[in-house]
Amino acid sequence: MLQLHDIQAAAARLNGHVLDTPFVESRTISQLTGCQVFLKFENLQYTASFKERGACNKLAQLSETERARGVVAMSAGNHAQGVAYHAQRLGLRAVIVMPRFTPGVKVERTRGFGAEVVLHGDTLDESRSHARTLAEREGLVFVHPYDDEAIVAGQGTLALEMLREQPDLDTLVIAIGGGGLIAGIATAAKAIRPDIRIVGVQTERFPAMVNAIQGTHLPQGSSTIAEGIAVGTPGVITEAIVRQKVDELLLVDEGDIEQAIVMLLEIEKTLVEGAGAAGLAALIKHPQRFAGQRVGLVLCGGNIDPMLLASIIERGMVRAGRLARIQVDARDVPGNLARITATVAEAGANIDEVHHQRAFTLLAAQNVAIELVLQTRGREHIEQVIERLHAAGFTATLL
Repeated sequence: MLQLHDIQAAAARLNGHVLDTPFVESRTISQLTGCQVFLKFENLQYTASFKERGACNKLAQLSETERARGVVAMSAGNHAQGVAYHAQRLGLRAVIVMPRFTPGVKVERTRGFGAEVVLHGDTLDESRSHARTLAEREGLVFVHPYDDEAIVAGQGTLALEMLREQPDLDTLVIAIGGGGLIAGIATAAKAIRPDIRIVGVQTERFPAMVNAIQGTHLPQGSSTIAEGIAVGTPGVITEAIVRQKVDELLLVDEGDIEQAIVMLLEIEKTLVEGAGAAGLAALIKHPQRFAGQRVGLVLCGGNIDPMLLASIIERGMVRAGRLARIQVDARDVPGNLARITATVAEAGANIDEVHHQRAFTLLAAQNVAIELVLQTRGREHIEQVIERLHAAGFTATLL
């Protein structure tokens, strides 16, 4: 099984080739979660993900013969870019097999690092099978995204940096997909600090490692905003390490992850993808498990689709009561809409959208239901707006 000296050797190989990213306390998030939170900003890596670490360590150890053959990897995102970038840096041929559904921006970014991108299959399993076929047919070295000791050792270098900066951490909370990140971190952290607590986090939609370790049969979903940890089957190497060295596994839902993404964007002014927010999502959902502790989180990636991000921000504003939809019932006569909007303005809210509903309503025929989407300061402000409308003689309800 992987040892601390393997991870220390990986750190030496990575020196100068990947960033030693900041690991700092977030005082505001600490206040909100009830524990002292330290954030490791792996979203600042050149390819915006920790995956560079494992890829760099793996490629740096290839023999001259293997380097001449080139490499092949299967990935829909961060692993692809990590392998492509470091292969380009080392002058190696890189072939990346990606599922056909992969967003165009990720395909083009991977090509931008000099890789040959092959779009094949509608699932990750189909893409992986094709990558294996290419490896055999063209003599390429297959670079697995997580089930490889060199990859795991590279990811484990994160723990060395985190404990160097904050040696008295109580707990590390780490996202789990295939398990490469948590396996590497747990190996290094437990060797340095046997008493440190390692907590793994998966989404409720993809609980593969939880099922494997706990013997449960929780159903697998088909999609998640944390696609970076949407893995159907954990690695053999990583599962063995998790079973031995990880203290607890937690599940989070989509809403927790969305809330964490918005918190990090708003408070820390940093952009993370769904997988990168999973650790904070666990603190939000299970605050009692971390109360009063010094907790280290890895913001493991920052590659998120802009349209998805826009939707998450908007939904976050709704959740916080800063974007609200109210219905105002009124007589359908000239001037009433002006009175309604003036009343809302006097209450200090801004109107985003206005919709008149005449046909699909149970109101009397001479009445109209007016839906307003408002920007507000929060839930208390929404109540103040509704009270103003009531005082002005209108019936108003929060939808």
